[in-house]
Amino acid sequence: MAQHISSQEIKPGVLDSQEDKLRKSLLIFTAAFMTFAVMLWLAIYWAMGVQFSSNVPLGYQLISVGSLLYYMRTRNFVVFRFIQLSLFLFAPFIMQWSMGSSVTSSGVTLWALLAPIGALVAANWRESIPWFFAYIVLTAVSGFFDYMLGNGGSGGIPMNTIGLFFALNFAAMSSILYFLVRHFVIETEKIKEQLDRQHALLAEEQKKSERVLFNVLPSNIAERLKSKEGLIADGYADVTVMFADLVNFTQLTEQMSPEQMVGLLNELFSEFDELSEKFGLEKIKTIGDAYMVVGGLTRDRQDYAHDIVNMALAIIECVARHPLAAKLDLGVHVGIATGPVVAGVIGTKRFIYDLWGDTVNIASRLTDDAKAGHILTDKLTYNRLRHDFLFEPPCVMNIKGKGEMVSYRLVTRADMQDISGKTNIYQLPPKDSAPATA
Repeated sequence: MAQHISSQEIKPGVLDSQEDKLRKSLLIFTAAFMTFAVMLWLAIYWAMGVQFSSNVPLGYQLISVGSLLYYMRTRNFVVFRFIQLSLFLFAPFIMQWSMGSSVTSSGVTLWALLAPIGALVAANWRESIPWFFAYIVLTAVSGFFDYMLGNGGSGGIPMNTIGLFFALNFAAMSSILYFLVRHFVIETEKIKEQLDRQHALLAEEQKKSERVLFNVLPSNIAERLKSKEGLIADGYADVTVMFADLVNFTQLTEQMSPEQMVGLLNELFSEFDELSEKFGLEKIKTIGDAYMVVGGLTRDRQDYAHDIVNMALAIIECVARHPLAAKLDLGVHVGIATGPVVAGVIGTKRFIYDLWGDTVNIASRLTDDAKAGHILTDKLTYNRLRHDFLFEPPCVMNIKGKGEMVSYRLVTRADMQDISGKTNIYQLPPKDSAPATA
């Protein structure tokens, strides 16, 4: 029955868990009840004219109260538990031996069952095993001596008194065991309910975190991060990158309050987010008043270049019909390029999923050179779209680090040109004649 005392258990000031508090309160309650019961039983015996030595009950009380005071001063629950369980186990057998036999003591040794039960609720099932074994051994030894010594008589105690105390012992012991286990079950259920509520809150917070993660990163990248994958770096041989940059916004910031500026950006970019989701594209990031999106990271949609352009047209329309943007003469210019990129996640606290490569640089430069309401593409993008969209004749532009490059201004969809050849990128009647693409 040696107890292992860990530094965590006896260290003052260590916060107890709810389960630890429950175990301690149950043992203290049982110890207090036993101290009261010992004196009550002794008083009943004396009131009925049965007198014997009170040394054992008095010694029990002194040790029990002393251990409680020691626990209150040191908070050493392990020592307190060991002393109380020892009292529960040995005191009833000493009481029986001082009174004669199990019959004359009215089965007082039944109280010793509190030792293994107390160990079960105040410690754990493993620690209760040696206490239960000790209880069985002491019961067997006591029964053996009763048989060998022939102490089965009443020992001068009236049989009606013996019978009464048998009933009292069984009733009291059954009651304390019932209420002890009942209280333990009720408190355990309360703890379980609290844990269930905390688990539900934790699950909800996890869902919120996942929603934030999926909003910040492409879905497939977010799943890889959730699986605790290490460095995420991928090469893509062919994607279409688009930058949409607001025109005149920087100048407007000097005329707008911070709330107005952020509110306008939030409204516009929130609509852009909806458009990217509608066309199955991946938003990469916003850079000031520029919006970056890419198609082709996943192969769920093969015509991602078309999706990018359709989104570009929708973005221009979105800005044009926004009341405040129209009032402030705010426009948007778009650059689109197709080719290989390197993609990956950088950072450990604030994840950023980004793209690198010439394709990104070309799309950014095309955006810079495009006028308000214009969409510029590189040659590879043009080749993929020229049968479905109308383009102006090519023009040559100078790309820093790459030299001269041909660009194409996308006008509208091929089925949105009127008879005169004039086009409206927002509201156009169906095509009446075959257009001539550049």
